[in-house]
Amino acid sequence: MAAVATLWWLHPPGAFAVWPVIVCVLVLALAAVARFDVPIGFTVPTQLAFIPLLFTAPLALVVPSVVVAMLIVAVRDVATGEMPPSRLLASPSNAWFAVGPVAVFEIAGVTPAHAGAAILVAALAAQFAVDFAAAALREAIARRGTDLVTMLGETWVYGVDAALSGVGLVVARAASPAAVLALVPLLGLLALFGHERRRRLEGLLELGSAYRGTALVLGDVVEADDGYTGEHCKSVVSLALDVADVLKLDAQRRRNLEFGALLHDVGKIAIPKEIINKPGKLDAAEWTVIKTHTVEGQKMLERVGGFMRDVGMIVRSHHERWDGAGYPDGLAGERIPLEARIIACCDTWNAMRTDRAYRKALSHEVALTELMANVGSQFDPAVVEALLEVIEPATKPIPVGVDDSPPAFPSGPVVIPSQAA
Repeated sequence: MAAVATLWWLHPPGAFAVWPVIVCVLVLALAAVARFDVPIGFTVPTQLAFIPLLFTAPLALVVPSVVVAMLIVAVRDVATGEMPPSRLLASPSNAWFAVGPVAVFEIAGVTPAHAGAAILVAALAAQFAVDFAAAALREAIARRGTDLVTMLGETWVYGVDAALSGVGLVVARAASPAAVLALVPLLGLLALFGHERRRRLEGLLELGSAYRGTALVLGDVVEADDGYTGEHCKSVVSLALDVADVLKLDAQRRRNLEFGALLHDVGKIAIPKEIINKPGKLDAAEWTVIKTHTVEGQKMLERVGGFMRDVGMIVRSHHERWDGAGYPDGLAGERIPLEARIIACCDTWNAMRTDRAYRKALSHEVALTELMANVGSQFDPAVVEALLEVIEPATKPIPVGVDDSPPAFPSGPVVIPSQAA
């Protein structure tokens, strides 16, 4: 109110055409509800209608006109139940962005229609600066705890406004209500595209939730089918996610890793229980059968569809070896999905550190020695190094490399190429 009074005092409005201003106010209100999405968020194209209003209304009436447009939108939100009536009192604060450019034109002593490029650019910069300062002050008064860095991260909206300013300026130069009304179809298209994109995103989120729910159900099935396997998978998930943090995996790969670890043994549902729980050593025929669990698991997840297809490929490859001697495809090195390499390492560690049907759990020292003995042959050295940061956080990092010396224990039943599969 103080800003409006000051601007009015500096340059009181004289005679002006009322209908063009009313048209601009109504189109500005439409623009304020024409939400559309951009890659890093959403915004509204108010700049398209604000610039014509700036050129049409007397400078002293620009800010009150914007306040009226914001109140129209607020009343609509109250009527539809999207906003409580008490929020109407806060609506005028949304018009702070109009104060900056009006102040620039008042100080320069020119009207927008007669301003040069330098004044117009200064007015645009003042619009963004005053709007940001008002928002920062509002956050500070409300004590919402929003820091300056977070607020600076939201300034991308000013880039959108700057991009729309050219179109708004062309319409403003036309200086007619018809030109302003010509923006209405464009605002409608932006709103329609924004609504359609949100609808599609909501559908994708629902579908993603369905895939996640299916995966969790499969995890429960694995646990119900064999208690040890279920608990083992959950432990591998926790360990794998800790390794993912060390390796700084992005959100998508972390998600795939989480479900790959949870379901890496889902194919064992198809393996006879007498083989899974055999207390002695497997014979060649039984070993051939148990090795099919990776392919069986991949087939199950392939049928689920969506991102679970990618998870299925991870499940298929979690018994591949860094040296290419694994199964089922004999992949080697970085041809093995990183998520599968992580699961292979965490799967082995957990298997060594827990009681199995055919042996007792190994001590930490023995398991660590066996793990190190297979770096560069069975395991990716970088993944082992990350795992060591998780399981040996309080000790000096152990150098990881290919050790040509004989392993302390023969690779076989201890390191998951046999019954520990």
